[in-house]
Amino acid sequence: MKPALYPPEQQHPTMTKKKIGDVILDVKNISLRFGGVKALTDISFNVKEHEIRAIIGPNGAGKSSMLNCINGVYTPQDGSITFRGKTFSHMNSRQVAEMGVARTFQNLALFKGMSVIDNIMTGRNLKIKSNILLQALRWGPAEREEIAHREKVEHIIDFLEIQAFRKTPVGQVPYGLQKRVDLGRALAMEPQVLLLDEPMAGMNVEEKQDMCRFILDVNDEFGTTIVLIEHDMGVVMDISDRVVVLDYGKKIGDGTPDEVRNNEDVISAYLGTSH
Repeated sequence: MKPALYPPEQQHPTMTKKKIGDVILDVKNISLRFGGVKALTDISFNVKEHEIRAIIGPNGAGKSSMLNCINGVYTPQDGSITFRGKTFSHMNSRQVAEMGVARTFQNLALFKGMSVIDNIMTGRNLKIKSNILLQALRWGPAEREEIAHREKVEHIIDFLEIQAFRKTPVGQVPYGLQKRVDLGRALAMEPQVLLLDEPMAGMNVEEKQDMCRFILDVNDEFGTTIVLIEHDMGVVMDISDRVVVLDYGKKIGDGTPDEVRNNEDVISAYLGTSH
């Protein structure tokens, strides 16, 4: 596996000391099938409040399918998901968002012709109370509400250090910064749990270091619980509190980064010796 992204003397304080709370998300015995293809088989793990929980595995292991079950995109045939003590066999995407779970995607789904600030503003949709007519007229309470939402978005833009691009069409922004905009849109929902699907895919080392810093700061300063899919093992081992490992839709490892790093089944899956 790759060496640490950050040397010990440069590690963020969150990497070394952090208070982890009780279980906020509990996934039990999830199985997902598409016709005769088994995408997930009897997967169980939990996520504790304020931790960074990584899901790793080779390509085709079922990682994104697992996130899709959590945020309501897919309906598993078996199993349940418990969020803050409430158990569901299935949650739709809107219900999940209203409960405080936000998601970024592996492939960027930004509105390329819209500005950076307007893309992030779309993350405030569930928070807007005014009706469409008042919003269109920007009259009275609707105008005051929009100003309040834009203030929160401006704070996110400052936090992500993309002030210089706030009015730039997002399609004209460099790829690494587009990834920050995607993160910003999810943060605009003020989530309790943030699901990140390969947030560092396609980035160079410097961009990965920046994104790691933002993820750690979101977890530390905002107190947001994070579930992360990532292929870069240096990143995973540096910033994760616990790691669950999938292979061919089955769980083969679960524990701290050190425990997973020394798990024979995990080593075999990544080196290919078990196949």
